[in-house]
Amino acid sequence: MTAVDQEFLLSLAGVSGTLLGTFIVGVFFYIDSSMHRRMTASRATDVYLRSGTRWVFTAYSIPLFVPLFLAATDRLWGAITFAVLGTVLVVLTVETGRRTLAGGRSGMSHAFVINEWVTSAAVLAAMVLPWALGGWVPRPAEFVPSLLLLLASGFASTAALVMAQFDAGGGEDPDDGAAVPQQRKVSP
Repeated sequence: MTAVDQEFLLSLAGVSGTLLGTFIVGVFFYIDSSMHRRMTASRATDVYLRSGTRWVFTAYSIPLFVPLFLAATDRLWGAITFAVLGTVLVVLTVETGRRTLAGGRSGMSHAFVINEWVTSAAVLAAMVLPWALGGWVPRPAEFVPSLLLLLASGFASTAALVMAQFDAGGGEDPDDGAAVPQQRKVSP
């Protein structure tokens, strides 16, 4: 693999930080919305969404923190950071997968379930790649494919969570001919 400079690592961390920050803002807006209050009637869905949110936080944290450690410290510390956060992500992947398989308790669409399977496979590949490419203490370049894979998985899961909320909310597109709710007239 070619060498990776610190500028690339810091840029990758910046992209991950931006996506993580945007996701956090979205979560706060969702929690404050009436949709969240409506959706909490289904305990299984609420628990599943919490699990998925933790997964996305962790998936974005690896491409955020590992490049920072690789740019600022020895590659051993980057490998340790990757291994620790990767272990947490694998545990969370098993948890969300268990919730998906638990008798359809998530109540989500087929696309959401397919996303869970694809991202689970991506996590397993991402956890093995640095050591398969670079041995016991991989160079920063050997982490890049895994970091990009995790960034893409986090983005795909963010999109799946957002689309699942649109599906669950029953929001129809007003342009598709569906009935549009009437607005109440405000008297002066």
